[in-house]
Amino acid sequence: MHGEQPAADAATEHPSAPAATPPLNIQSHFAWIRTRLSVERTMMSWNRTSLSLIGFGFTIYQFFQKFQEATAGADAARPEAPRTLGLALILAGTLGTVLALWQYHVMGKYLRSDDFKDIGERKGMPTWSLPFLITVLLGLIGLVTFFWVAIRG
Repeated sequence: MHGEQPAADAATEHPSAPAATPPLNIQSHFAWIRTRLSVERTMMSWNRTSLSLIGFGFTIYQFFQKFQEATAGADAARPEAPRTLGLALILAGTLGTVLALWQYHVMGKYLRSDDFKDIGERKGMPTWSLPFLITVLLGLIGLVTFFWVAIRG
């Protein structure tokens, strides 16, 4: 008994065998998931702000355009002001959406990097994100609204 060698592990007995994947550290994995979800929550916050700016810009354009037509008509001091302010707000909202998409892309790329390979995405996890799709849709709505107001005015 005292002359026995300890059993070697499988990796040293069979050098051609693939290396075993390290066991999943569940705390690190859940921390990674929380971080990914916080990135999505940040994008949804950008969406709320962007949608508010786009909607408010469109409303200002519509309201003050109708108000000028009803009161001052062609004699208005600055007839282009509602359109300009509306376009600026719509553009700010649309740019906010583009920035949110860029930030989401950068953070997603970082979370999928080799640094987090062992604790990150696993088989069976969704690879797409509903907030991402909504952000793309909101960006398209912002662009359509911007060009509609720009062409109409």
